[in-house]
Amino acid sequence: MSTPVPDSPQTCTAFIGPLRLASGALAEVAVAVHRALEADPQTSILVFDDQTARLVDLDTRGDEAAVRARYAPESEPPRGRGRPKLGVVAREVTLLPRHWDWLSRQPGGASVALRKLVDGARSDGRSQVREAQEAAYRFMSAMGGDLPGFEEASRALFAGDRGGLEDRMAPWPADLREHVLRLAQGAWS
Repeated sequence: MSTPVPDSPQTCTAFIGPLRLASGALAEVAVAVHRALEADPQTSILVFDDQTARLVDLDTRGDEAAVRARYAPESEPPRGRGRPKLGVVAREVTLLPRHWDWLSRQPGGASVALRKLVDGARSDGRSQVREAQEAAYRFMSAMGGDLPGFEEASRALFAGDRGGLEDRMAPWPADLREHVLRLAQGAWS
């Protein structure tokens, strides 16, 4: 298992089979996984990002202190020139000439126009609903793909039918049901 990438989740949840092992800050969940693997090295544990439900790969080598230190939140780097207080990050963007022409004619220039476009897309309620549905489905597929009513539960999720989803998941283990509903929370707006 490898160390986390820079976009590691702030919080995550670990499962041993259908049972929730731990949920919370990445460092705390990593320590819980470390303890479980020390108790039984053959244990199969899956850790999910609480926002996207993507699998998180943990490096649990060493003692608890080493694991905790590996996943402890990083302190803020020293501030440099520019607009670091705003969190501005410079990266390369490649566009066609017609796109650059359009951006150059926008009030405030290309950076302001791009930020407005991104903010507008992020605040679009449909995209937030879709992200919640996809996260819940990603988790459901990984943990409950072979459980009874999976297909019907998936259809209910994407139809925005919370009651139907809950009904189809009724025979599922409680920890799985609760986590699906937690991930899908933004899908009901």
